[in-house]
Amino acid sequence: MCASGAGLAIEERAEMLCVLADDADENIAQRAGNALISLPVEAFTGALGKSDASPQLFKHCAENLAAKPGMADAMAKNKACPAALVAAVAPHLTTSAVQALVDDLERLADFPALAEALAASPSVTVEQRKLLEELHAEGVDEKALAEAVAAVEPDARKKETMIQRLGRMRVVERIKLALTGNREERMALIRDANKLVQRAVLSSPKLTGQEVEGFASMTSLNDEILRMIAAKRAFIKNYVVVKNLITNAKVPLDVSMHLLPRLNDTDMKFLTMNKNVPETLRTMAHKMIRQKKMGKG
Repeated sequence: MCASGAGLAIEERAEMLCVLADDADENIAQRAGNALISLPVEAFTGALGKSDASPQLFKHCAENLAAKPGMADAMAKNKACPAALVAAVAPHLTTSAVQALVDDLERLADFPALAEALAASPSVTVEQRKLLEELHAEGVDEKALAEAVAAVEPDARKKETMIQRLGRMRVVERIKLALTGNREERMALIRDANKLVQRAVLSSPKLTGQEVEGFASMTSLNDEILRMIAAKRAFIKNYVVVKNLITNAKVPLDVSMHLLPRLNDTDMKFLTMNKNVPETLRTMAHKMIRQKKMGKG
């Protein structure tokens, strides 16, 4: 079987041989190991694309092929690959693969050592390293936390309970809560001083369109989070989100200008009279209104 491949596709043959190379029978393991040497790299990267790839495949690629082009990236892309093995091949990841892992906050929160490995990768950017370091930030900004909870919980007793509970949590725990918690918890955590926690809120599968509408109008959020909202296609399909971003003075001007053509005529007219937005934005709104009138004429 090791020699013939039993008529299997090359990706299937690669995976089968990895399984056999880990066999308890030394003779079988040796024959499979010898056969693996002759296979091209593409056979393994192709096999790694399967959602049900075997543990033996991941192990073989990590131990013997990590430095091959595309191998580490293919391992990282597969959610079934153990985080410990992704951490082991981190030195060989491309910058884009590192970014995909930085964005996978659930994976980082479940295995913090992966963040450490990514931060040490030669491909990591300065901005990526800063974000990864936030995963291990100590303590919590008590004033910011109190203000965040006060904004969503009017009941004094419940407010104090939430402050105490969130205050005891480490960053990874707040990230997990942001991903899985309820609306009130997300509304508080979107104001968290830690950027990774804020990002986790925006990645929560429980997040509703109404919540995003509220986030888009919040002047207390930092530029980066507002940019993330504007960059998510699923979010800006919601017209209210677009309108709230454009009228939010905290949103960077380049973002507002990019979204401006999405406004309807009525809201565009109101925008020209809105003194809370930059003059440049009002001027552009005036210009677009005139252009529409000229086009109709």
